[in-house]
Amino acid sequence: MEYKTIPQLFELSVNRFPDNVFLREKRKTSYEDTTYAEAYGEVRRTARGLISMGLEKGDRVALISEGRNDWVISELAVLFAGGVSVPLSVKIEEASDLHFRLEHSGCRGIIVSGNHQHKVFDLLGRLPAVEFVVILDPPDGQAKLASESYQAVIEFVGDVRKMGDNMQENGSGTLEKVKDSIQPADYANICYTSGTTADPKGIILTHFNYIHNVEQASAIFEVPQEFTSLHILPWDHSFAHTVGIYALMRNGASLASLKTGRTTAETIRNIPDCIKEVRPYFLLSVPALAKNFRNNIERGVRDKGLVAWGLFNIGLRLGYAYNREGYNRGSGWRKMLKPLYKIFDSILFKKVRSGFGGRLRYFVGGGALLDIELQRFFYAIGIPMYQGYGLTEASPVISSNTPEYHKLGSSGKVVPWLDLKICGEDGTEKPIGEQGEIVVRGDNVMAGYWKNETATSDSIRNGWLFTGDLGYLDNEGYLYVLGRTKSLLIGSDGEKYSPEGIEEALAEHSPFFDQVMLYNNQKPYTTALIVVNRATLLDYLARKGLSAGDEKGQRLALEKVKGEIERFMPGGELGGKFPQRWLPAAVVLLPEAFSESNGMINSTMKIVRPVIHRHYSSALEFLYTPEGKDIFSSINKKAIESLVK
Repeated sequence: MEYKTIPQLFELSVNRFPDNVFLREKRKTSYEDTTYAEAYGEVRRTARGLISMGLEKGDRVALISEGRNDWVISELAVLFAGGVSVPLSVKIEEASDLHFRLEHSGCRGIIVSGNHQHKVFDLLGRLPAVEFVVILDPPDGQAKLASESYQAVIEFVGDVRKMGDNMQENGSGTLEKVKDSIQPADYANICYTSGTTADPKGIILTHFNYIHNVEQASAIFEVPQEFTSLHILPWDHSFAHTVGIYALMRNGASLASLKTGRTTAETIRNIPDCIKEVRPYFLLSVPALAKNFRNNIERGVRDKGLVAWGLFNIGLRLGYAYNREGYNRGSGWRKMLKPLYKIFDSILFKKVRSGFGGRLRYFVGGGALLDIELQRFFYAIGIPMYQGYGLTEASPVISSNTPEYHKLGSSGKVVPWLDLKICGEDGTEKPIGEQGEIVVRGDNVMAGYWKNETATSDSIRNGWLFTGDLGYLDNEGYLYVLGRTKSLLIGSDGEKYSPEGIEEALAEHSPFFDQVMLYNNQKPYTTALIVVNRATLLDYLARKGLSAGDEKGQRLALEKVKGEIERFMPGGELGGKFPQRWLPAAVVLLPEAFSESNGMINSTMKIVRPVIHRHYSSALEFLYTPEGKDIFSSINKKAIESLVK
């Protein structure tokens, strides 16, 4: 490789593609473009400004902002100045959670957008290590008050860049010396993730971790310089770093950000318009986003009438039959379906794709397990969703389906220059086809956990990263990920089973279920906590002339819930999909959804089981009582009744 650090990667791309558009941002009514050369100038100005504020090599700087040009420019500036970026989620609302990350990482500086500056100002008095705060938006009264109240220097990013200009005029050459001193093994990021354990750990990723993973990703996905992507996922994730920023940067492609709203909800509402304007060639996705896209597509088709809806579903069934699992697409007699499928594609699916700008070739999926039904859906409409697998500790890409090699239901083939094996509980390697823990070794594996030697030694043994995820490899080298080892259902006889696939299937196949968490910790049967879809259930009762506020309506609603679960039982239409013993024999309906605000979902939209277990411990105990096993329990009736309040 011609580069071994992120600044070297960026400089190489600037030299190769100076006039290519690198960043696209919509601040007002239309997108404005910033070339590689222009972005490089801003990065250097900002880096010099940070150095003039006292930033030294190895210092940590937190970055808290919505996705925007200044996010990329700020992180690159920190890295050019020899610092370590600590990207933090804008979704962190609890002061204690933010304080922990800022204090634990020992941040000397914080770069923050105007929408989130209040979170920082509220904590400055408790963060003596923080010496400066850079605000990405013009300072308001709140910023000026904070500047007068705390010892930390608070500056607008525009003024920081002016400081950088003054340093340049002085001709000190400090930036070049610092930048050229950066080594591949130097830390680039400390990424905090709670995973599903609710125990935040700072994952240390080096410059070479990222560089190596960018090369691994680029080897399996072609990203020509004319490609552009709209970045919808949070930018603090390593997935967004490697695939969404650095892989594009390597190839001279461009990155567009969402138009930022005053609230998260307003930003989300901007997604459809931004997609149509940017016309991306690919998008990064997670299951929650994929489900929203599908719901919006189906709603739009339904609105066109019964004929359009009927034709759409015929087309889907044709697509499912022709595409099969991708790698065997159109094989055997199914090749006869191709002409008819092409007709449906031209009259229906092409119009659906136009809603994504007309250039979208595929999604790249990460995060939680993506239900195979969702994969079949997007494949059928002509925008395949290539599911991958990774984790932050591996920078993060470990495997992925690609346009050349894909098998729906799998997480694709392992990236090159990475060793992967499946191990049993005793650490011995399992043969092909047998499940066990996924264990990897390569230059993309993290340096360790920040200030946590115990966790580091538990995860990395003899150079191998023990991921904590269950999976297996098939005979063709495709990886199947089954779930977290710490999430396993454990029966009374010690048998174990991963719950994620069942939970996803229950929520995916039933419009009445929004969220499901299964539970069995050496108990006689499996139980579940379920969040129902309020609108769907109330509409169902209304069509029956009943209300959730009376006894008869509550019983009918609970019968429907029971019936949806029984679809997966032996004799049901989905029977045989999962072993019966791991399907819920008793359920409690919950009064509120799992969310990031209540700590029951993390920033990657995975449920945090320990938090849910603690919060609903009494409900879980209740499920193993005679009354709890009755679907018509008083708790469930009250939950249905609460839907109308």
